[in-house]
Formats: sequence, structure tokens, C-alpha cells
Amino acid sequence: MNVLSVDTVSRWYGNVVAVNDVTMTIGPGITGLLGPNGAGKSTLISMLGGFLAPSAGTVTLDGVTVWKNPEIYRTIGLVPEREASYDFLTGWQFVLANAELHGLPDPGAAAKRALATVEMEFAQGRKVGEYSKGMRQRVKMASALVHDPAVLLLDEPFNGMDPRQRLHLMDLLRQMGAAGRTVLFSSHILEEVEQLAQQIEVMVAGRHAASGDFREIRRLMIDRPHQYVIRSSDDRALASALIADGSTAGVQLTDDVLSVEAVSFLRFTELLPRVARAAGIRLYEVSPTDESLESVFSYLVKS
Repeated sequence: MNVLSVDTVSRWYGNVVAVNDVTMTIGPGITGLLGPNGAGKSTLISMLGGFLAPSAGTVTLDGVTVWKNPEIYRTIGLVPEREASYDFLTGWQFVLANAELHGLPDPGAAAKRALATVEMEFAQGRKVGEYSKGMRQRVKMASALVHDPAVLLLDEPFNGMDPRQRLHLMDLLRQMGAAGRTVLFSSHILEEVEQLAQQIEVMVAGRHAASGDFREIRRLMIDRPHQYVIRSSDDRALASALIADGSTAGVQLTDDVLSVEAVSFLRFTELLPRVARAAGIRLYEVSPTDESLESVFSYLVKS
């Protein structure tokens, strides 16, 4: 199954609450944990990986408690955001040591496969202390993959990577998700999550703010208007027809572009083609301008 469950979990440090009453389920495929810096993402991943005890609530993997359970590390691979490598070791020595700690039958072969997977064979003989930030990320990824885990937890994995490295890692994670592995990665970069994740969990100020596909999240927020740009054969007549209906809060026509603010998504999507057909108006373009993940995120943060 490889399902991680977070049940009413909180974590505090003295008077500081890092994670506040969070409940979520993370299953096979790619899940993006989105939120600004300080939202509680790293704390949550540390609890999912069994490195930090919840102050309240439970974290389980397939129904088994994660905290103080070393057996989970046969299933879980973790790439922390902080530097977790030894600068005096070569990349090969670092990954090999992790293979040996897992008690793999052929640690050398496992280390070789893991380094090849992240395209780090060319630098495996160099000391980790000489690596760039992106190379460090890749060798940490190799160490997390060395025992072929079914669950992968990645905390800001794309930090410091150049565009080519980023694309390669995205392709690698897509392959893992398609193979049925459970992959959770955190990011504060909206584009990364939008391009990669099938499921999105949004953290804001330690709380679980939203869950699902980002477009579904946006459409659930019925108390907020939806912005559209429309081009048609008669924008002025269309604007007059739309402004008379209660599903629109604002209609503006400037430079041959019709901008509409819809307060009821479902009603507006039914209204627009009906009004256009009745008036004999051809619709050339209907484009949402606020359905990017960035827009959803900014709304959630302001809520």
C-alpha cells in the first residue's frame, strides 16, 4: 500500500507552534507539499520520516506508527533540506556507506546503480565538500535511493539545481510515481509543484490549508471571484448581456479585450454560451486568468 497517514498532528517548540492540527493522507503517486518558508513543511516531513515525534496526534505508514520504528527505513528514503552529508567523504563513499548501513547484500552494486540514476558517476570520486549545491542534492538523492525505497520524502529537492538537473530529477520522480511509489516533495516554488504533482497539499502558517488538484482547490473557493478574459465577435453586446446577470460582479471592456469577474463559477460557465448563442455572438477565446497555482496559493495565504 505505502500510504502515509497524518492524523490530527501538531508539533510545537515551547510556545512556538510549527504544525497545528494537521490531517492528511499521502498515497502512491506524486504529492506536492506547498507552502511559503516557515509554513511547517520541513517539520511535517521530519515527522513523516520518523525523525521527529509529534507533540500530539499520530503519523503512520500503512497503519504502523512511524515514530521509534526503525523498520520503516527499509521502506522510506529521505532527502532532507539541510546538508546531511560528510564533506570529507567522496560521493561514492557516502552512498556506499548508506548502502552498507541498510545491510544490502551487494552494497557496491546498489551504490553504483543509485549514482547512475542521478547521473553522478562522473563526480563520484570527488569529495562531497567540493560539490556544488546541485551536486550535493543529487548525491543525497542517490543515498536515499540506494535501498530502492517504496516511499520517498524530499524536502525542497530542487534547491541549487541548474535547469538540466531540475528537468532530470522531475523526469525521475515522474517515473517513480508512475511505477506506484509514494513520492512526497516539498517546495515553495509554485511552478515546480504545478508541473510535477498529481496531488497538492497546501500548508500555511503551520495549518493544512487545502488539498487536491490546484484547479479543484480554486473552484471550491466559491467565496472568491474568478477572472476571465473573453474575445468574441461582439464584445460590447456580450458585456451588456453578462453584466445584467447576478453571476458576474464586474465586466470591463478595454482595448478590445473583455474582462469578466464571475462570482459563481458554475452559473457563469452555463450562462456564457447560452447568452452568446441567443445573441448570435461567436466566442473566440475564454481564458481564466487566475487558475494558476500561484493565484490559488496567494488566495490561500491571504485567507
